[in-house]
Amino acid sequence: MSLADATAAAFGLLVSGDATLWQIIWVSLKTSVIGLLLAMPVAVLLGYAIASYRFPGRRIAIWLAQAALSLPTVLIGLLLYLLLSRQGPWGALHWLFTQPGIIFGQFIIAMPVLVAFTLAAVQAADPRFAETAIAHGASPWRVMTTVLHEVRFGVMAAVISGFGRVISEVGCALMVGGNIAGETRTITTAIALETSKGEFAQGIALGIVLVTIALLMNGALMLLQGDAHAARGRA
Repeated sequence: MSLADATAAAFGLLVSGDATLWQIIWVSLKTSVIGLLLAMPVAVLLGYAIASYRFPGRRIAIWLAQAALSLPTVLIGLLLYLLLSRQGPWGALHWLFTQPGIIFGQFIIAMPVLVAFTLAAVQAADPRFAETAIAHGASPWRVMTTVLHEVRFGVMAAVISGFGRVISEVGCALMVGGNIAGETRTITTAIALETSKGEFAQGIALGIVLVTIALLMNGALMLLQGDAHAARGRA
């Protein structure tokens, strides 16, 4: 099959509502969104705490948060595979080759992105926001919500970047999920499988979906950055 024929067949699959194709897309979106939502509160609080408080080992915490951004997802998948395998310490969870296992992997992958971006946003914030809140007798929780509200565009950028990271990764999803049709087969693992089989139509269709998601995420990020600049200009 030529590239033109495969591309035409790919659009045919998308337009026709092919059940197998959309099941793969649904699994990817479901596991990515749930993993990201679970990581968000933990990572944002952790990023804020590292940026706002002085404690022994703070520099090491910042270094680890930033270094974790470059960890290959296949390495995370390997570690989770060893932990979740039958002989592993978490084998009793029976998460290996299941959607909860993929969600756990997406949680781990999203955490460094959310922590590092939130940390950078809070560090870049005007310290007078926190100082003013403290001077008015605000509780630590109120101070935190005030600062996070002021850096909300940076936090939202972290969420968008985190989603882009988890939806596009293949190593962890393949190793922890096992690429089981109808259960743990995601967009990226399906593309790898179909390409290895020499059947490009479904791979191209899924690639189109992935590129569309990437464009939408980057468009949203650009809008947020524009809103942030506008907000600074009004200030």
